[in-house]
Amino acid sequence: MTQLDLHYTDPRLVDLYDIENPPGPDFDFFRQLAEALQAQHIVDLGCGTGLLTRQLAVDGRAVTGVDPAAAMLAYARRQPGAERVTWIEGDSYALGTPAADLVLMTSNVAQVFLDDDEWAATLRHIHAALRPGGHLAFESRNPADRAWERWNPETTLARLETPHGPVETWLEVVGEANGRVHFRGHNIFKNTGEDEVVASTLRFRSHAEISASLREAGFTVAQVYGSWEKRLFEETNRMMIFVARRD
Repeated sequence: MTQLDLHYTDPRLVDLYDIENPPGPDFDFFRQLAEALQAQHIVDLGCGTGLLTRQLAVDGRAVTGVDPAAAMLAYARRQPGAERVTWIEGDSYALGTPAADLVLMTSNVAQVFLDDDEWAATLRHIHAALRPGGHLAFESRNPADRAWERWNPETTLARLETPHGPVETWLEVVGEANGRVHFRGHNIFKNTGEDEVVASTLRFRSHAEISASLREAGFTVAQVYGSWEKRLFEETNRMMIFVARRD
């Protein structure tokens, strides 16, 4: 199983997650995709606090949120509308074969799979969880954009009002090699002066690498977008949004 960062396991940092990551155009994209596909059975893999998961659980849909972080799921289960979702603690091994119409991996979850074998296994599990003709959708940062070069205290500084008082956050990169970017997230709780530092690593796979891995797992790449407004992907785009169909 992928090692979990403190952002996902420390209850105090979990309380900050939705404040740092509010709904945006990504939520609109995935909701519209679910509607366009007429998806009635949706699985949100890496659902985290379940903010989008709960928004998808409307109009009689069967929605399942899966996440390996117990603290994230505990938070999700306390939120309004949580009773509409089936919550499962686990990773892709826990998916089973529910014949889902749509599996989502949002918030760049695809980048936490550092090892190629683990990424391939995850795609195989998702393939097995989908009905024939079902879809997988997820986004990943485009390595050609080299986003990590903009991750520094000046450009990423944020000041948050939280249940734990004011918090300042920022990122700093500590290394990059072989498609893996290692960085630290600082979380300064102003009331106490404590700086809780979280070490993280993300894998940046190229368009070609992701496309090949999807084909190897038995998917057809239906579309790749370069923005949440559904502009077709170009090599200079910051993001890649994949929509793939199970063969």
